[in-house]
Formats: sequence, C-alpha cells, structure tokens
Amino acid sequence: MARISPELNTGSMADISFLLLTFFLLTSSIDTDQGITRRLPPPLDPNNPPPDIDIKDRNVLKVLVSKSNALLVQGKFIDIRDLKETAKLFLLNPQNSEDLPEMEEKEIAGLGKIKVSKGVISLKNDRGTSYETYINVQNELAAAISELRNDLSKQKFGVKYSDLNDRTQSDAISKAIPVAISEAEPENIGGK
Repeated sequence: MARISPELNTGSMADISFLLLTFFLLTSSIDTDQGITRRLPPPLDPNNPPPDIDIKDRNVLKVLVSKSNALLVQGKFIDIRDLKETAKLFLLNPQNSEDLPEMEEKEIAGLGKIKVSKGVISLKNDRGTSYETYINVQNELAAAISELRNDLSKQKFGVKYSDLNDRTQSDAISKAIPVAISEAEPENIGGK
C-alpha cells in the first residue's frame, strides 16, 4: 500500500503575499531627493523691463565655486565649513565696517526701527561643480540666513523664527533679514 502525503492548500498564498507586499510598501519610507526651497520672482513683463539696479561693490558677497569644488569668497579660498559664519558676518556688519554692506534703518511693523542690511550674496558656480558641493554651498547660505532670523526672533519675541505662529511677526523677521541670494547662470569659471 502506498503512503499518501497530505497536501497543503496553497491557493491563498498568492493573496497573502500580495497583502504583505502592499503592507510593507505602504508603511516603509522611501527616501526622495528634496529640492531647494526658494521663492522665484514673478515672470518679467516683456513690455515693461525692470530698471537697472546699481548695487555698490561693498554690498555684494561674491561666492564662486570652481569645477574642482574649491570655494572662493571675495577672492579668497575658504573651507565650506566657514561659509555660514562668513555670510552671517557679512550680512550683520556688527561694527558698521566700510568693507561690509551698508545698513539702512527701516521702520518694520512689529519690530520698530531696525537696521536692515543692503547686502546681497552673489553665487556663481562652474558647470563642472559637483551636485553635492552645490547643495552644500546652498545649505550653508540658507543656514546663515536661518540662524540670523532665529537670533533676531529670539531677541524680539523669545522664540525661534521657525516656531513663530503669528504671521505678522514672521513677516517682520523676513523683512528685517531677507533672503538676498543672487544666483548667476553656471559657466566655465575654471577653464575648459
């Protein structure tokens, strides 16, 4: 007599596998690249060109990134880790130095009279600059502005800028420390 082995019912195994796969896809996080958050200016009206703006040389912090990922700020090589502090010092101009940007006293609702920097950070990179270096430079510049905003917000309102719930307070801080970063079209800075 032949021995019969019992069979397993595998008819619903495909359904169970599909449900498990769906569960893991829905509950796991998939890393996605995030872009750089910047508010772009509105499109230019071709019938009404913008006026030429004359910016004094002392009001511009020139940041160049070469194809070899070297960082040149105001004609001097610096380490990327020093860029944030350099940008903060440039925008603050605490001693009202002649080689740093002019400060303009403005009346801002919620802050009163406050000195606002006329400084602009001009960023230019080579076409051969690595994406990682480009993002690191952008992050350091954004961190400089963020820290300046947080410092002013703590001083005036007792909380960080990112924790402000009042729209008028956050608008006031944004006006006092604007995102003044000008980015030029990449070109072959470091040669061919």
